[in-house]
Amino acid sequence: MAGRSVREEKVEATREAILGAAERLFAEHGVYAVSNAQISEAAGQGNTGAVNYHFGNKANVVRAIARRHAEQMEEIRARMVGETADSTDLRDWVACMVLPLTEHLEALGNPTWYARFNAQLIADPALHKVSAEESRSSPSLGRLLDGLNACLPALPADVHANRGIMARHLIVQMCVDRERALSNGTPVSWPTWHDTATGLIDAIIGMWTAPVTTP
Repeated sequence: MAGRSVREEKVEATREAILGAAERLFAEHGVYAVSNAQISEAAGQGNTGAVNYHFGNKANVVRAIARRHAEQMEEIRARMVGETADSTDLRDWVACMVLPLTEHLEALGNPTWYARFNAQLIADPALHKVSAEESRSSPSLGRLLDGLNACLPALPADVHANRGIMARHLIVQMCVDRERALSNGTPVSWPTWHDTATGLIDAIIGMWTAPVTTP
């Protein structure tokens, strides 16, 4: 960026190195199992207090990683929601749920760590607050949910809510499994991220449109 000093560029590079190292360590070992000193060392920082100096605490590191990815996925989602517009096809809206994550992971290359990091945010009550904050800041998410809801007018509210939770967990976990397999060099369920997304969309549509058993 024009006008930035050498010091500012160095600080930004250090922050990025810390975030990259933290994301990898969190994904591989768990957020609570990794110390700030370990993050600093993995980021190539001689000062073990580098994390505290640049971010204050681990919670702010977690938040910064989540926000960086959320902003990139928001661009994809906003584009897709804009293109989907007033569609009444359920598949279009389910695609808006799935593709922001799978396209983002594909764009990051291999290996990636975000899917495993994100799964921890969702599963842990304390970390979930960070994930919820980022979701609430998404301008396109409300439009997505409105479009999805319009395609399922007869679905009871409680069933709708529970299937939404199931859909989110399915998307996250299947991406975790693929990311881990790619990172470890083990067989994957689908050849590409595009195929993964297609399989997820098919399954989620089936889940949304499955019959409802009443007591």
